[in-house]
Amino acid sequence: MSKVPSLPYDQIIRALQRDGWVVVRQKGSHVRLQKHTISETLKLTVPAHRPVKRSTLSHVLKQARIDVQDFINLT
Repeated sequence: MSKVPSLPYDQIIRALQRDGWVVVRQKGSHVRLQKHTISETLKLTVPAHRPVKRSTLSHVLKQARIDVQDFINLT
């Protein structure tokens, strides 16, 4: 199992956009993303921090339903 990296938020958002996520809005230091699937609309929030903590990124990836290795391949 791969270790969750510590990355700046803009790099995380670019990787998520490659996976089909769309930036909906930004309020303060939080960026809101959305992804439409066949059965539902997934939503998540990425904090605009440099770097984003590994534990926080781990929770974001769980909400996004993306494996760590798949995410690393997107970066």
